[in-house]
Formats: sequence, C-alpha cells, structure tokens
Amino acid sequence: MLVAEAVGRALVASGVDRVFGVVGSGNFHVTNAMVAAGARFVASRHEGGGATMADAYARTAGRPAALTVHQGCGLTNAMTGIAEAAKSRTPLLVVTAEATQPRSNFYVDQFGLAAAVGAVARRVASAETAVADTVEAVATAVHQRATVVLNLPLEVQALELPEGQLTETIELPSAPAPPTPSPRAVERLAAALSAASRPVFVAGRGARSHAARDALIALGERSGALLATSAVAKGLFAGEPFSLDVSGGFASPLAAELIRGADLIVGWGCALNMWTMRHGALIAPGATVVQVDDMADSLGAHRELTFGVHGDVALTAAAVDEALLEEDLGAGGASRAGYRSPELAARLARELAWRDVPFEDRSTADQIDPRTLTIALDDLLPAQRVVGVDSGNFMGYPSMFLQVPDERGFCFTQAFQSIGLGLSTTIGAALAQPERLPIAAVGDGGLMMSVAELDTVRRLGLPMVVAVYNDEAYGAEVHHFAPSGHPLEIVTFPETDIAAVARGHGFTGVTVRTASDLDAVRAWVEGPRDTPLLIDAKVRGDQPSWWLEEAFRGH
Repeated sequence: MLVAEAVGRALVASGVDRVFGVVGSGNFHVTNAMVAAGARFVASRHEGGGATMADAYARTAGRPAALTVHQGCGLTNAMTGIAEAAKSRTPLLVVTAEATQPRSNFYVDQFGLAAAVGAVARRVASAETAVADTVEAVATAVHQRATVVLNLPLEVQALELPEGQLTETIELPSAPAPPTPSPRAVERLAAALSAASRPVFVAGRGARSHAARDALIALGERSGALLATSAVAKGLFAGEPFSLDVSGGFASPLAAELIRGADLIVGWGCALNMWTMRHGALIAPGATVVQVDDMADSLGAHRELTFGVHGDVALTAAAVDEALLEEDLGAGGASRAGYRSPELAARLARELAWRDVPFEDRSTADQIDPRTLTIALDDLLPAQRVVGVDSGNFMGYPSMFLQVPDERGFCFTQAFQSIGLGLSTTIGAALAQPERLPIAAVGDGGLMMSVAELDTVRRLGLPMVVAVYNDEAYGAEVHHFAPSGHPLEIVTFPETDIAAVARGHGFTGVTVRTASDLDAVRAWVEGPRDTPLLIDAKVRGDQPSWWLEEAFRGH
C-alpha cells in the first residue's frame, strides 16, 4: 500500500467521513482512498467553495470534515475559506498535496500560508510515520478545535507503507478533560448572580452544545437571567419565553433596551466583542461584566472584565446552579425573580421579534423593501430550515427576520468578513441536515463571486432556496462612501438577470419586484421542489444598514 492510500484510509478510520474539494493530480490518490474507505466526497467547482462547504458542514454536523486540494494553486485558491474556518476554530482537516522542490511551479511555503491565517500546519513526514502523523492531525483538529493543514509531500505519497502500519480501526488519543472552574470562581459568579437585579446571559460559539444550552437555561431560571446569544449561536434559546435572540448589531430595539439595562452581563463561551456588545454601547455604566471560557487566554481579550472564569461552559453553569440551589435551600426556599416577570414575558411575546417592530414599507413598483421581502419569506418557507447568510449591506435582514428552530439552523461564516461565502456555507450546512430546507441568503455581489457553485447545488439535488438581495451594487461600500460624495461607479453594476443565470444551472428562477411576485415562491414550496429555487429579489438599496455602520467602525 502506498502512503497516499494509507493516509486516506487513516483519515476515515479516525472519524472523517465527509470530504469536499477539487481533485488534481497531487490529491487524486488520497481522495480516492477516502472514498474507498467509506467517506462521501463532494466535488465543488472551486477550492474556495469546497473549503467553506467543509467548514459549514463541520459546524452544523458537530463533527470534523475534510477539504482536499491540489498542491500550491489548489491550496491558495482555498485560503479565504481556510482563514474563515481557522478564525472560527472549526475542526477541519485540509488535506493538501505538497511540492517540496523550490523549482516546481507548484511550490509555495504551505506551512507559512497556514500560519498566516491562523491554521495549524502538519506534514506527513515519512512512510514510517504516515499513519501516526495523520491521526495526530485529526486529534489536533478535534481536541483543540483547530483547522489543520495536513501537507502530503508528493515524494512521500508515492512511498510504500511498511507492514503493520495501518489497521482497520483507529482510536484517537483521549480528549483532554474540559477545564473545571475553581471553587472560588464558582462562588464569585454565584454571588454576582445573587446580587444582580437584572442579569443577562450572552451565549456564544462555546455554548453551542445540548449540555451547555440546558445548563444555561436551568441557571437562567434559577437566577432570573434573560437569555441572549451572539450571532453565531442564534437559535440556541429558540422557544424560551425569556430569550432575547441575538445581542449586538442584529438585536431588536427591545432586546437592546433590556441588555443595556442589565446590571450583570455574563458571556458564556462568548468573546463579548465589539459586534456582540455594539462597541460597548450595550453595557450600562457600572454593570458587572463576567466572561466564562474554556480558553484562559480568551478571557478579557476583547473587553475589560469585572472578572473572568476559566472553565467549560456546561460545567461552570451547572456548578453555579448548584451553588445557588444550596443558597436557596439555606434561605428556606427563596427564589430570585431577577429580570424576569410575567409582564416582561408578555412584552417579549408582543415586541421582541423584528417583524413586530413597526416600519414604513418603502417598496415601489420596481423594487421591494428587503424587510417586506424577508418577512414574507419567513412566512412562506417551512420552519424546519437551515439558513446560511453571506456578508454585505443586506445581511441583517435574513439574520433578523428569518426565524430558525435551533442553533444548528443558522450558519454564519462571518469571522473573516468575506463576501462570497454564503452559497457554499448553505451547501455544507444542508448536507449536514438533509431533513431541513436549506436557505441561502446572499447579495448580488456575493452570489456572482460564487456563481459556479450553483452547479454544485443542482448536481447534488439539494432542494435549496437561494434568496438574492439584489441592489446591483456592493451595497456596503455604496453606503459607506456615498455620504462623503465619492464617485460610486466602481462599486455599482448594470442590472443583471440573475434568475436567468440560475435557470441556466437547472434552477427554477424567479424575479421578485413586488410582494405579488412571491406567488411563484409559494407555488414552488407547494410543488414537488424537484429543482432548487433562486429568488432574484430586486430590493431597494438606498438604505444604509446600521449594523454595517458599526462594522466599518471596526476596520
């Protein structure tokens, strides 16, 4: 057996059962070996699309995925998607061939590329260590929540594996035990909750597990805390009566009011960064600010804290809940109302959702208001959905107005703030949850950047809805530079019939200018859905988004 085949088999035996990418000569054999070992291969039309599909699949499925690429140019094509995954701490294996001879046209410093975007670089060093090197790379990705670039030198791939190096079953090294908070930290956080009148929890990426969610819901009930999330954890508290949905730029007016009124804010696996806290505007003067994280160097990285707690989210929440229970029993069963009351529950039910916030519908005969569009789509499309959102001036509308059933119903590849990732994001998320309707919400700029992956949607037979918020521009730049009187010709485009482009790829293509045009969407939903659907929504683009005004402050 050659090393290339052994590496492919070892990856699958280590738990990597889904691989995305583009195959060239350098990664042909290792990819075929993964398929022969039982992995499903998804061919993307571009390595960048494959990287984002793999990233989204891993996030939404809750297990590692792989990207396979050719040496040199295959890897460089994928770098934006790899950067997004690395910044998001996605457990992803990038399996890349490597040219080690500097005179090769394909030679680049692949270790340097990985390091430049925050990924971990590894190499299969020899035939003797090939299997061990592969297993170590998978263990690093899974146990350290890291994106690992596993380099396969061409000359090593072609070597024969020594006898006895590969077995049918491989066990990864045991995961390190999650950090347990110190008794002092538990006591301090319990005391802060006991003293608080208006506590708010903000859960982030580190709380996206059933154990963490259940522990936070229980602690919220005991302490009277309201429950919010960062954007990447949207849906975590769906259905909870005291949920505020998303904190930050996407927060509804009522959510922002209540978070700003908190006397204690606890970030659970959440950085409490400038996006989630609106550059600090959601933190009241004098409020106690606490961050709980299983990475000690993350505590206070983005914001000054009253104190930090180094500990696993689920373990910490459960320990604090136990401490408060003991305190309650000692006080004769006293309970805390905290921020919660029947009156507030009723107000949240009436006013929290963005669709319940009054607005002037600015639709015309030729262009639909993006709020009107998104509310209608929320009503028309099935509730069991998974939503992927691209970046751009439009991005708040689907993020705010489309409801999702849980935290795995929303995939937000925005850590690198790149446009063009939304379509591939939704493909990966759709494959992880085939029982749900996938909805890709993209701008016209991002869609045209990734248009080749429409073929991937069609080829895979995904019953996907692609909603294009088409303002015929790079809207973020238009609204950022227009107030200063700068010329905008370089960021605006003539009208493009994106519905026709989609039909050329085998989609049902619908152009929406008015609410009545959405009847075609209703017909697709009620029909066999035997083709994917693209909605070319000609939206009013003359309104800047407040969430991007905040984003530009962070540049």
